[in-house]
Amino acid sequence: MSDSLSATTVSLTGADGAAVEAYLARPDGQHTRGGVVVIHHLPGYDRATKEMVRRFAELGYDAICPNLYSREAPGADPADAAAMVRAQGGIPDERLVGDVGAAAAYLRGLSTSNGKVGVVGHCSGGRQAVLAACHLDLDAAVDCYGAFVTGEPPAGFPLKVTNLVDQLPSLRAPLLGLFGVEDKTPSPDHVAELGRRLDELGKPHDLHSYDEAGHAFFAVDRPSYRVAAANDGWERISAFFGANLSADNSQES
Repeated sequence: MSDSLSATTVSLTGADGAAVEAYLARPDGQHTRGGVVVIHHLPGYDRATKEMVRRFAELGYDAICPNLYSREAPGADPADAAAMVRAQGGIPDERLVGDVGAAAAYLRGLSTSNGKVGVVGHCSGGRQAVLAACHLDLDAAVDCYGAFVTGEPPAGFPLKVTNLVDQLPSLRAPLLGLFGVEDKTPSPDHVAELGRRLDELGKPHDLHSYDEAGHAFFAVDRPSYRVAAANDGWERISAFFGANLSADNSQES
């Protein structure tokens, strides 16, 4: 844990050469540590997401969140940017992988990096965390109720998205999944399917579902917030990253 940290805005270069705004938070001190890429939820690059980035810095990691909507709506209010991107069908998977790859490279380029980087996402970002871990050399991935890792989007769904079943064989990092039993996307059946497929593929994973919790149970500013589930989820994330992102793959004290 770190009681002192700093946060600022930086610029990344996406795989397409575009400038991508990103929010960076770091604990004070020059000791080496792992890094965490935070993928924001569908509502965008907002205050709640930036608070999560700072929380990872408090936990002792260099943490960064790329603004996935930088190209469509630079400098726009997060809600307006999200509405624009929704209307266009969402962020293309290939571009997402490029932006997360740029963020991971930025973290590994810091003088404090131990070379290990994990990724975490909520909502659409949960699916995108799994997507990134199927295509990038990452050391840990956390999917918080990401829809359509398995399962099919319903007819008329506004986002141009497919499931990731055909990509799971390429998953390169251990996966922690946190879900709500009352969620519909992903539903308990979707989570069960994910577990079965990862078992069949021999991919290391830990999937946990919370009773009396639905979608967005981490969101402290929404009625969906569930204190017990969120607190336990944070403990699991902390332990998971501690085990996979420390230099010796052991829990840091």
